[in-house]
Amino acid sequence: MKLVIRPKATEWVKWLMPFCLIALFPLLSAAQSVEARIDSIEMLMGEQTHVTLTVTAPEGSKIEFPQYKRTQELVPGVEVVETRTEGDQMQVLTLTSFEDSLYSLPPFKVKVNGKEILSNRLALKVIGIDVDTTHFEKFYGPKDVQDNPFLWSEWAPLFWLSVLMLVLMALGYYLYLRLRDNKPIITSVKIVKKLLPHQKAMKEIEQIKAEKMQTSENQKEYYTKLTDTIRRYIEERYGFSAMEMTSSEIIDRLTRQGDQKALDELRTLFQTADLVKFAKYSTLINENDMNLVTAVDFINSTKAENLPTEEVVRPQLSEEDLRSQSTRRVLKTVIIIVGFACAALMAYVVYGLWQLME
Repeated sequence: MKLVIRPKATEWVKWLMPFCLIALFPLLSAAQSVEARIDSIEMLMGEQTHVTLTVTAPEGSKIEFPQYKRTQELVPGVEVVETRTEGDQMQVLTLTSFEDSLYSLPPFKVKVNGKEILSNRLALKVIGIDVDTTHFEKFYGPKDVQDNPFLWSEWAPLFWLSVLMLVLMALGYYLYLRLRDNKPIITSVKIVKKLLPHQKAMKEIEQIKAEKMQTSENQKEYYTKLTDTIRRYIEERYGFSAMEMTSSEIIDRLTRQGDQKALDELRTLFQTADLVKFAKYSTLINENDMNLVTAVDFINSTKAENLPTEEVVRPQLSEEDLRSQSTRRVLKTVIIIVGFACAALMAYVVYGLWQLME
């Protein structure tokens, strides 16, 4: 007969408890954890890399990240360049190193609700640059302060030409204002109907007839108007200054051009007129009529029908108007010259700048 000994229930619980805790440990630790990630585990000396700390914790947890000062070393040879926090559960550290080696970064300590939690470890490999120390003559020390590549002697001509261009532009604008204020003088040429010399003379004789001056007692006025009409007709018809000549001079001048019979009658008219005006000679009424007929006959026998009937009348400008026109012409000429000079200077300066920048 065999004796079987059965363990009690409490002993089974004692045996299973450690295994349950081991199985539940990842779940319990996942509630609060710190993960460290590095951008690159390899970098050249002097380069930088970033380490990101991410905290997993319930919402509302109080999280305290480690604080590092600038140039503080995590491990000998690895320095902290910058630390920044992104949100409530993430911190980014910028690291650098100036010594080639393989570094093992210690776990980062983060406090969550006052409890310190460690992150995972990281590795960082810093790669140096091979230097050929056997040919030291290929290496050069730091360069001295460099001179300005553009000499003032090269820029000075373009600078002063630019100043000259600005001065010319200001001068051109001033002259433009002067030209705008000095208003142009507008002149117009008129073409008017022109009466022929015999038409003018006959019109004046008709006026004498209308006023019945040949029958008036004032014979001096009558013969003065009649002879003046004949003199003006002769002056316009033959082209000499009959108004300033004596009666005999007029007759002598017309002797080679007119009808001798008409000139004899005209001579008699002038002689009678001179006697009336200067010798107080009194004529008869029929003599006045005869002299009027003589004047009409002379005009009709010597009139010219083929003369131009239109006359071009050009306005007469005053000295002030002429000076104003001359000033406007000078201003326009100077403005055009200044404009071309400014354009040429601008083109030259732009071309010079382009040459210097090459």
